[in-house]
Amino acid sequence: MASLGARTNGTSPNHVEIPIHANNVVEPKPSQGVVEEESNIDYSQRAQWLRAAVLGANDGLVSVASLMMGVGAVKEDITAMLLAGFAGLVAGACSMAIGEFVSVYTQYDIEMAQIKRDRESNNNNNNNIGIDEEAQREKLPNPFQAALASALAFSLGALVPLLAALFIRNHKIRLAVVAVAVSLALLVFGGVGAVLGNTPVRRSCLRVVIGGWMAMAITFGLTKLIGSAGL
Repeated sequence: MASLGARTNGTSPNHVEIPIHANNVVEPKPSQGVVEEESNIDYSQRAQWLRAAVLGANDGLVSVASLMMGVGAVKEDITAMLLAGFAGLVAGACSMAIGEFVSVYTQYDIEMAQIKRDRESNNNNNNNIGIDEEAQREKLPNPFQAALASALAFSLGALVPLLAALFIRNHKIRLAVVAVAVSLALLVFGGVGAVLGNTPVRRSCLRVVIGGWMAMAITFGLTKLIGSAGL
């Protein structure tokens, strides 16, 4: 019996241990936590400033580049192109900031009025909506944030064609460099906007690049036509 107990408590060559998982618990993979964290991101919150920033950057890039291309279509002087681009930067940044501020503030007033109506309705029905109202207020758009983001983004986009044309004296090379620099910047802005907004990158880049090319080509062509007609 002693030898039997010893063999039972010891380890024999034929002894095999089979691990049994209690309650079939499966440990999550490290990647699952990352996926769950990404799925909890509220992209609608990003949209408040992302829309203004992406719109401002693309608008500054395309509008100032088109303005410079239009002036370059009829004038070879680099000073004329740079002055036109700088004037477009200042005017566009101010316009974007004011327009975005007014637009978002209007949206803010509408949503605040709706919150007040909901509060009065629920107070009459003796419902407690303090938590819901606080959550609604946190999601309200910020007019100052949107205006600042638009102005800064517009200026950032407008600097690309200005810097591209600054040190190039040859007229034709200057126009080509501006077009190439703007195209590359459009790809970057489109990609950044797509990544931050969790949208398809290729589609976003293609959309903004084609739109920028069309704007520059139309402005250049029409200005060249009017200039050659002597109007």
